[in-house]
Amino acid sequence: MLHTAVQVAQEAAEHSNEVISPIVLGLLAFGGLVAALLVTYAFRNVHNRH
Repeated sequence: MLHTAVQVAQEAAEHSNEVISPIVLGLLAFGGLVAALLVTYAFRNVHNRH
């Protein structure tokens, strides 16, 4: 049964059309994380103001 599931997954991976390349996906993820870092950095000293 596990062999059949692996075989089906391999066939699906071979026939899939990639809408976005893995390199672009990685760059988008990196950009999102940098944006989250900048938002976090903007609020780094809020607790000292109150």
